Amino acid sequence: MATFQKVTRALFGVFFIAAGLNHFINPGFYLRMMPAYLPWHAGLVAVSGVAEVVLGGALLVSRFQVMAAWGSIALLLAVFPANVNMALHPELYPTISPTALWLRLPIQGLLIAWAHRYTRR
Repeated sequence: MATFQKVTRALFGVFFIAAGLNHFINPGFYLRMMPAYLPWHAGLVAVSGVAEVVLGGALLVSRFQVMAAWGSIALLLAVFPANVNMALHPELYPTISPTALWLRLPIQGLLIAWAHRYTRR
């Protein structure tokens, strides 16, 4: 079981790193996600991208696992309003079905549950 836990933690870390890098590869996608009530859209996209890369990398290092897992949970909660904004404004995402946009919301919960597995050694 320990090997499975290490492999899934590595997968989560690499997933988070890739998602964070995508903030810089495809920033327009993330800018459209930003709710209008939030200021400094470009800055928040960059900060969240850096946070995902750093937390994903930290999750790959055993001694930072717990801190990175809690940080990942906090980040996933912080970006949840952007996912809600996507679901409420499907016209901004013509290539993504509205159903898929709504499915992102429970997926966020699954990602939180996945990260929570690594909050204990």
